[in-house]
Amino acid sequence: MSVHCELFGTLGCHLCEEAEQVLQPFVAQGLMVELLDIIDSPEWLERYALSIPVLRRVDNGQELHWPFDQQAVLQLLT
Repeated sequence: MSVHCELFGTLGCHLCEEAEQVLQPFVAQGLMVELLDIIDSPEWLERYALSIPVLRRVDNGQELHWPFDQQAVLQLLT
């Protein structure tokens, strides 16, 4: 799996931890997921503060907002 994604979240976010668990089977199959803390960028903080976790494909910018399950992730990746 050669898709590269970014997961926007922040420390202490239990929903972000749940999203990471949903992504684990895909990571085990080679999905690259970069964890990004929205605190690190004023733009990310403004854009995602009320919607984290958000999974975004790097190649096309398509986003998947929480709540999502493995089926939704699969649709994002295909």
